[in-house]
Amino acid sequence: MMGPAHSLSGAAAWLGVGAAAAAAGHGMPWPVLVAGALICAGAALAPDLDHKAATISRAFGPVSRGLCEIVDKLSYAVYKGTRKPGDPRRSGGHRTLTHTWLWAVLIGAGASALAYAGGRWAVLAILFVHVVLAVEGLLWRAARVSSDVLVWLLGAAGAWILTGVLDEPGNGADWLFTAPGQEYLWLGLPIVLGALVHDIGDALTVSGCPILWPIPVGRKRWYPLGPPKGMRFRAGSWVELKVLMPAFMVLGGVGGAAALNVI
Repeated sequence: MMGPAHSLSGAAAWLGVGAAAAAAGHGMPWPVLVAGALICAGAALAPDLDHKAATISRAFGPVSRGLCEIVDKLSYAVYKGTRKPGDPRRSGGHRTLTHTWLWAVLIGAGASALAYAGGRWAVLAILFVHVVLAVEGLLWRAARVSSDVLVWLLGAAGAWILTGVLDEPGNGADWLFTAPGQEYLWLGLPIVLGALVHDIGDALTVSGCPILWPIPVGRKRWYPLGPPKGMRFRAGSWVELKVLMPAFMVLGGVGGAAALNVI
């Protein structure tokens, strides 16, 4: 799928988690719902860090472009080093390592560890990166015509405001983990969810997605998981634009209303 659809699906997924948490009697404070939705929307773009033309490669200028080069080469090396006889030969690393469940878990765990070890400044950095990505994905038309600096300033302001609100007593920094120093461990959850939602979205397209790696399936270790061929679509097709994106908006709205006990 394309960047906007990925971001919408990520935000909708976290709002759905908020609805489920409310139904289970452990509702999220609204700042957690908002921050988590933005993080998940941004994280849903991150697996394409292995693709030079992806939204994330442009999001942070030379830094993200250089990182994309590194991740692409790393992913390709891992693919070559672990492929089985049934896996095809490739010339690049797109839709390999960063499109797996293992990568999603490791990235989420790394973010939680960073928030635990780095305190407020680490939380600000995590929020800044993901708010910028969320703006690039959710407001992609506006982001394309504005300067990168304006998007970065918006991300920095959003991260600063959200962190300040979350730090207020009762606003959710300790929504899930209450021990001193562990308040922001939950930040890894929307990151894991966003990456997995991205992978599921890509699995619906014609190429499928090797979500299960490194678990082998038959003669393939990089098995392109997906529905039957006749149910798949091309990225950017009318199915994505006219069916899935509106569906994500509706589901996100319903999920957010349920999470806030409006319905």
